[in-house]
Amino acid sequence: MHHHGYLWTGSKQRFDDEALRRPPHPDPPPADKPELVQRYKEVKAEFPTVDLPPLETAHWLIKPAKLIRGTWEEPKEAAEWLGRQLTEYAPRFSSESERDSTRLALLVSSAAERLGWGGDVSHGFYLERPTFLSVALVTCSPNRAAPDLVCPIL
Repeated sequence: MHHHGYLWTGSKQRFDDEALRRPPHPDPPPADKPELVQRYKEVKAEFPTVDLPPLETAHWLIKPAKLIRGTWEEPKEAAEWLGRQLTEYAPRFSSESERDSTRLALLVSSAAERLGWGGDVSHGFYLERPTFLSVALVTCSPNRAAPDLVCPIL
């Protein structure tokens, strides 16, 4: 078992495009609804490659390996990476309470614990409006939430 780190920053408007943040339904829409068919084709082609954070954390494993920011065998090392990201971005968090160093240390500690039993970790923060930060740690080989997903780095 190992852990991959993912980080995304971008406009909140782009982040809110939920159709591109979830895998397409296995069944396409009826052919008599051309605009739905077209959107389905777009989502089917774009979801696996678009850098937007998926709605389900485990679905990062469907994305290209080039989006991985780091890989760690030990949960503590992965959580330390999370801590470095939070420390780097904390001055830009829109909420003062989210910048609290004790709160951030608790997020890192709970991440190490969750990764230790094979869970995933995902956090999102508003930065300067309208920017959003998404940071995630995904357990791989296998993933508890989606054991059928293949690790992007084999």
